[in-house]
Formats: sequence, structure tokens, C-alpha cells
Amino acid sequence: MSYNGEVMELWHVIYRGVDGRDIFKDDQDRARFVHDLYEFNDTAPAGVYVGHTMSKARETIVEVHGWKLMPNHVHLLLSESRDDGFSLFLKKMRGYARYYNERHSRRGILFDKMKKVHIEREAHFLYILHYIHLNGLDDLPGAERWRERDKGAISDVGAALAHLGQDKWSSFRDYCGIANFPSILTTRLFEDRPREYERDLEDFLQNRTDPGLAAYDLE
Repeated sequence: MSYNGEVMELWHVIYRGVDGRDIFKDDQDRARFVHDLYEFNDTAPAGVYVGHTMSKARETIVEVHGWKLMPNHVHLLLSESRDDGFSLFLKKMRGYARYYNERHSRRGILFDKMKKVHIEREAHFLYILHYIHLNGLDDLPGAERWRERDKGAISDVGAALAHLGQDKWSSFRDYCGIANFPSILTTRLFEDRPREYERDLEDFLQNRTDPGLAAYDLE
């Protein structure tokens, strides 16, 4: 499919904790996962480079176009930078499970089987980044029904946007022009709306009338 004139395969990837268990206990775990999104997204072995003091240019495995951390799962919007990008990246991301098990004195598998959804339709492409960020409304009183495709699902759109703006653990801030974790994110697919993403999402929330996407719920 072509996105802004660029042909690529775009995927919504969902990591879930095995048996629905939480995969983040606190912000230290969340920060480690975000660090790993950067550290492991390189053809070089992890640990060769530290921060931005690198001796050569990074060679990414995948491009991260959007992300959101939830207590027991993770949403990622990805495309491959190389043919075997997904398999290599997912293999390297097992490093987070090793960290988590060691820190929390547990054994066994942390992640359930990964789920991938291919973004094929234009309507899906226009909705998917909103869907990923809006997961942050699950813990906002009065906004829990955000998945319902009607205009009354969110009573206070302003409060919903303010709540998302306080969420450090997603790509929402970066799309709104507030540097959060820009080093892990590729935003070029949405360059036709530079610094206007929040307005675009507000319009989406106030004019939710398309029932065709109601079934897109991976919870």
C-alpha cells in the first residue's frame, strides 16, 4: 500500500502478557521497554552503542510509527526496514523479558503470541494511529466508552485530550510537537499534518460517525 506516496507494508503489532498478566510493574519497567525499543532496533548487537555516542550510523531493523504501553500489553505501529526486520526485532526484544524476569524474580514466558494486523485499507490507515493513542483513555473516568462509534462516547473531548497529553508512555506527545521519546519514532507518514495532530484527533473524536470501524477492537 502507498502512504503519502511511499510504498510499504504497515502493521499494527500487539504484544500481550501471557495469561493476561501485567508486563509492567512500574515506570522503571516502562522506561526499560522504551529503552529497548531504541537499543534493539539496530542491526548491531545490543550494547555496542550507548545513547547517542555512536561510532557509526544506526541501521534500523524496523521503523516505529506509533506506540502505546498498557499495563498488560503494548501497541506498536511498525514497518520493516529490511526483509527480515520483524523476526529479528522480535527476537531481540526478548531481552526485555529476560530483564523483567530477573528484576521480578520470576521464570517462564512473559509474552503471549504476538498479534499482527496488516494495514491495508485507507480508512484503516487514517484510524490506526488514533486507535493506538486512545487506548490511554481506558483509565479516564467518563471516557471508557471511547471505542464505541458514536458522538456521545466521550462527554468531554477537552478533558480526554488533556489526559492523553499527560501520558508519557505513548507517541502522542511527539506527534503533538512535544519531544518525549523522539529517538524511537518515525513520523514521516503523517507529515501532511505537522504539529496539527492534536487538532486532527479532536476533530475525529467530535465527528465519530463511521460504523465501519467499530469492529476494530483488539482488546
